Amino acid sequence: MSIYDFSAETLDGKPAPLSAYADKVVLIVNTASKCGFTPQYAGLEALYRKYRDRGLVVLGFPCNQFGAQEPGDAAEIANFCSLTYDVDFPMMRKIEVNGPDTHPLYAWLKHAKKGLLGSEGVKWNSTKFLVDRKGEVVKRFAPTDTPQSLEGAIEALL
Repeated sequence: MSIYDFSAETLDGKPAPLSAYADKVVLIVNTASKCGFTPQYAGLEALYRKYRDRGLVVLGFPCNQFGAQEPGDAAEIANFCSLTYDVDFPMMRKIEVNGPDTHPLYAWLKHAKKGLLGSEGVKWNSTKFLVDRKGEVVKRFAPTDTPQSLEGAIEALL
């Protein structure tokens, strides 16, 4: 399996088959608008702008499972991302990343690259998964790993 076997929905409700990102390096991040890690949007956008012409795509997946820090609907999330951080990378519909309603993509990501001590659960907002051009997860990054700290790993895959 690869990320290309999954699909999501954009914030505006359009289907987003991840096969559209074939042959790209993809950084997948669960996001929240009211979190201490929210300023990472700026770093994620900077990575996207710096490397998109070389094949990087950043995909944001809003999630309200951690401290209810993403309470808004799709329109509110889109407005916040656009107005506050000038986000241009693709943002998907709000999903769950843990529990019985985990989005199938996240179930696969968590199993492919486990966290600390082999745990699969996503611990907080801004957990990042780096995917190579074949659609395979190569690394999982903690919320505290800043977008800038990922540059070396991203460049190695580009």
